Amino acid sequence: MAVNNKNIAQNRKARHDFHIEQTFEAGIVLLGTEVKSCRQGKVSLVDSYASVKDGEVWLYNTNINVYEHGNINNHEPVRKRKLLLNKNEIRKLTQKIKNKGFTLVPLRMYFRNGKVKVEIALAKGKKSYDKRQDIAKRDFERSQQRKIKL
Repeated sequence: MAVNNKNIAQNRKARHDFHIEQTFEAGIVLLGTEVKSCRQGKVSLVDSYASVKDGEVWLYNTNINVYEHGNINNHEPVRKRKLLLNKNEIRKLTQKIKNKGFTLVPLRMYFRNGKVKVEIALAKGKKSYDKRQDIAKRDFERSQQRKIKL
């Protein structure tokens, strides 16, 4: 059986701003018009984050645009959405988040076998000098690749 993975949205800024420690795949509770809007690719993960509250994981500030062909019962674009993880994963996340500096950041949203999934990362914020070092390293690698091609 072929696995159907189609990217919906990606949070490119997250890899620039955070050191990724560990990633988790989570299901997400969505309304029907939200899924239809996801199929159209009208999702933005910029400035979104996740947190654990009362033993449940919630996704905040994710913008899923209103479905164009929806009626008066269309969904609210920015609202908190519940993420579906098992108890052991939630327990691990809760323990790690209690440590200083860790946060939950969504990296990408995608379809897997017809279901919308979110890849969330346990991440630690980068300092500005870390970001500069990453940019310098990337530029150096690009220049080396150009020299090899010549």
